[in-house]
Amino acid sequence: MKEGITIAGTIAVDEIKKIEKYPNQSELTTIKSVMRSIGGAVSNCAVSLARIDGELPIDTLAMIGEDERGDYLKERLSHYKNIDSSQVKVLGDTPFTDVYQDATSRTFFTYKGNGLYFDESKIDYQQLRTKIFHLAYILLLDGLDKEDKEYGTKTAKVLRNVQKLGIKTSIDIVSENSDRYQKLVPPCLKFTNYCIINELEAGNSVGIALRNGDGKLIEHNIRKVLYRLKKLGVKDWVVIHTPEGSFGFDGKEIHSIPSLLIDNSSIKGTVGAGDAYVSGVLYGALKAFSLWEAMQLGTAAAASSLFEADGTSGVKAYDELVKMYQEYPKRNKVEI
Repeated sequence: MKEGITIAGTIAVDEIKKIEKYPNQSELTTIKSVMRSIGGAVSNCAVSLARIDGELPIDTLAMIGEDERGDYLKERLSHYKNIDSSQVKVLGDTPFTDVYQDATSRTFFTYKGNGLYFDESKIDYQQLRTKIFHLAYILLLDGLDKEDKEYGTKTAKVLRNVQKLGIKTSIDIVSENSDRYQKLVPPCLKFTNYCIINELEAGNSVGIALRNGDGKLIEHNIRKVLYRLKKLGVKDWVVIHTPEGSFGFDGKEIHSIPSLLIDNSSIKGTVGAGDAYVSGVLYGALKAFSLWEAMQLGTAAAASSLFEADGTSGVKAYDELVKMYQEYPKRNKVEI
């Protein structure tokens, strides 16, 4: 009997530098602190899920290098008895990301390393034994972003093969400034059960902006984007998460869930908040929650991740997250 979740794709080490402010080109800025944490969807989501439910079976499917960063990732994942890393392969250099974080924003410089070689040949379908298969990040996994004559992309082919096994699929996308979204994302949506992405990724995937030039959320476009993503083939849930709140569509109802209000003095970092949100929603999907209940759990998971500088150490257990969502003040609900 299938149970649990497989997290596949991008794994990395995050080298996090807090800075005074992001400099203009050729300018100097001061690094205030330096720390290291696990990064990428595979480690972030796996650990977040393990912290939400210490008994949940979690399989990880990725590639690490036979190097110091790879050893660090293995050691960190081994802290959780319910994370199975037997499908993690060792080859080449471990990917890493330099994260520069000031008071208002984060900027990422990534080294793809062996992530360049993660493709369909690295997936043993006979070993997949979970109910949900989460693959991330589209646009960052070069081997899977390649064209496939039958399915559009290799990612789409993998998702189709997983669905044929009776396993539900989930995707996430990396945020980048490019025109690749509308080529690489729509083919995957035909074979996706849960599409859980941020507003930049959602808007770019369908060519409808969700923020204006001043960075303000274009609220009246959110419904259009949800409908468009669902029409492109998502079978169960489309969810868009933003700092202001999250928005979901299950084919029948649209839900708007406000974010929790966290005092700025309590926020130690925002790295990994998106993956924490995804983890909460996927846990809800696995446990047959309604969409709005899963979105509330994701909202609390993302908020709890802000209490620590890395992306996972602040994520709380399920009962604490439920209590946190009930008790914390919330932003005004965004009407769409």
